[in-house]
Amino acid sequence: MTNPPAIFLMGPTASGKTACAIKLLEAGLPVELISVDSALVFRDMNIGTAKPDAETLARAPHHLIDIISPEDAYSTAQFRDDALRLMAEITARGKIPVLVGGTMLYFNTLQHGIHDLPQADPALRAKLEADAAAHGWPALHERLAVLDPATAARLKPNDAQRIGRALEVCLLAGRPMSKLLAEPRNNDVPFAITKIALVPSDRAVLHQRIAQRFDQMLKDGLLNEVRSLRARYALHPDMTSMRCVGYRQAWEYLDGLISASELREKGIAATRQLAKRQLTWLRGMDDLVEIDCLRDDLAETVLAEVGKKLLRT
Repeated sequence: MTNPPAIFLMGPTASGKTACAIKLLEAGLPVELISVDSALVFRDMNIGTAKPDAETLARAPHHLIDIISPEDAYSTAQFRDDALRLMAEITARGKIPVLVGGTMLYFNTLQHGIHDLPQADPALRAKLEADAAAHGWPALHERLAVLDPATAARLKPNDAQRIGRALEVCLLAGRPMSKLLAEPRNNDVPFAITKIALVPSDRAVLHQRIAQRFDQMLKDGLLNEVRSLRARYALHPDMTSMRCVGYRQAWEYLDGLISASELREKGIAATRQLAKRQLTWLRGMDDLVEIDCLRDDLAETVLAEVGKKLLRT
């Protein structure tokens, strides 16, 4: 049997992905949208994530938005399981899943599978965090260098999240994480995937958009949003949610660690770095349909490309 179709609509931040996805629904195409964004999964994080507002989501529903608390974590493996389940359900309804977002690791894992790594162990993680509090993350980085030199070599000594996970995997599996990652992955994805990438013909224009959008987030109340999150939830700056671009810088400002001008400069710089990483991921992918995200008729062009795909199925 021929695998059913699915569409990946990918691109860097501020490339217009959401508007294009909404255009597909408004045109009446038989599609359902699945968000591929590691920040949009968090409830009550709206401004800094550029989350579509309630009216937009009512008009153009997205799966996998607002599904967990900012206090929780959402793994790549969880995303893959959820996305494959939703894709099967959408196909069973006679529609085509359109996966839209900018978390390239999610897209890559969805298509190529995931390594069989041990699940998180809360007790072990708590012990590692206690060790880090007592001795510092550079000390744990040194411990990782003994257990898994290859992984330690690519991590910075203060990369708490990745050092903690790598140590956890090494201790639970009894083997270096780098060895586990070198093993073949299960890549059985029962869909025929069309990958559409929105890429800028002029990086400087994308940078202007990023700056304008961050300024708008500040005007819309990003700082008040973070204040509210800190009051409502038991958060700390090392949590996945608060490591998101914009939230990390807002946290530092609220703690008096940086000035208002530094908040803006660091927020824009971090967002530009995010876009750079996203574009690097895209350059490493094959079989892409690339569309200039700066063209005036972007949404119409994406609609036409998806329409062609539907006619072939």
